[in-house]
Amino acid sequence: MPNVSPARACGIDFGTSNSTVGWWRPDTEPLLVLEDDQHTLPSVVFFNVEERRPVYGRLALAEYLEGYEGRLMRSLKSLLGSKLLKSETTVLGSAMPFKDILGLFLGTLKARAEAQADRPFEAVVLGRPVFFVDDDPQADQEAADTLAAAARKIGFKELSFQYEPIAAAFDYESRIEREERVLIVDIGGGTSDFSLVRLSPERRDLDDRQADILATSGVHIGGTDFDKQLSLQGVMPLFGYGSRMKSDAPMPTSTHLNLATWHTINAVYAPASVRALQSMRYDIQDPTGIDRLFGLIEQRAGHWLAMQVEQAKIDLTDHDRYLIDFARIEAGLQASLTRDGFEAAIEPLLERIRANIGQLLASAGLGHDDVDTVFFTGGSSAIPALRQGVARLLPRARHVEGNRFGSIGSGLAIEARKRYG
Repeated sequence: MPNVSPARACGIDFGTSNSTVGWWRPDTEPLLVLEDDQHTLPSVVFFNVEERRPVYGRLALAEYLEGYEGRLMRSLKSLLGSKLLKSETTVLGSAMPFKDILGLFLGTLKARAEAQADRPFEAVVLGRPVFFVDDDPQADQEAADTLAAAARKIGFKELSFQYEPIAAAFDYESRIEREERVLIVDIGGGTSDFSLVRLSPERRDLDDRQADILATSGVHIGGTDFDKQLSLQGVMPLFGYGSRMKSDAPMPTSTHLNLATWHTINAVYAPASVRALQSMRYDIQDPTGIDRLFGLIEQRAGHWLAMQVEQAKIDLTDHDRYLIDFARIEAGLQASLTRDGFEAAIEPLLERIRANIGQLLASAGLGHDDVDTVFFTGGSSAIPALRQGVARLLPRARHVEGNRFGSIGSGLAIEARKRYG
């Protein structure tokens, strides 16, 4: 008789924006509930100074927006492969290595999954992008090693990795009725990953699927990069980005770049950063923007601003215009963002994505008419300009919509059962 016992291992999709945990059981949704009846846990931690505790996910965002004093950290996965990972930061009055903050969040994922499953997990398949770091194999390996070390530290005794787009492919394969050559397009918060795979009902239960993976590739571009470009082009000019000094030189942009990048927002509040801005205040031709910037920094509203930009990106998927109200900074101040402006801002990134897909096809020896299906997953995979670019590359392929935030976790659950029983 077939084995219908629940798997003993779980799969964890630690995402830049959202994370999931999958656990295979017969005839049951594999994703576990992690917060408020939701299968996703936003990859956010807020160190609440008033109550001296870390909180996670939606609750972390809620406490931050309610005005609790503390330190918000988001896009934690972006730390992997970055120079910040080898340093530390101050939270709740003490120095803490960034890698320990990663461990706190992973430990919360594990604990919530175990509570929901009512059993411990000692084995795990971790999702990973095709490349944590582009064009730097050593840094890429260090990122994977750091994630593995964090997983072992929180109690996983057996662990392995699977590429995130391959996991999404296995999730899609669980529903198909015939053989297909499929391009998996996974546009997550931090990376864009692609896999060309041969899928079929007859191959689902095979342990070795290496021959069915025709090619994999990826590029370090994701939803947070789209946010960054939308912020720089559509919002930061209100706060001095692009201003000219009295010498007619452009205003230095490091503060604006940090504000537009999720995992560096806290750097703008550092005393040295504020002093550097103050020193240039009287050398700017028009100080209107920098004065607004001082107001934003005084309110420590950087993450709030980034959330407004992220919501604009999401809404511009379905609408032509989005208005951000900055009344908390200055009465009557608004940013009117358009889909056309957003698409123009991210076009260089989209071109790199299209080029990467073209290289993937070439490495697999396939033509543009040889792909049967494009399977989209990841939170930013719905951007119309991205979809249109893929459609032009693969005009004969049908488009299938995956669970944007759940396909990878579900596929990792399937893989965890195969590997660990």
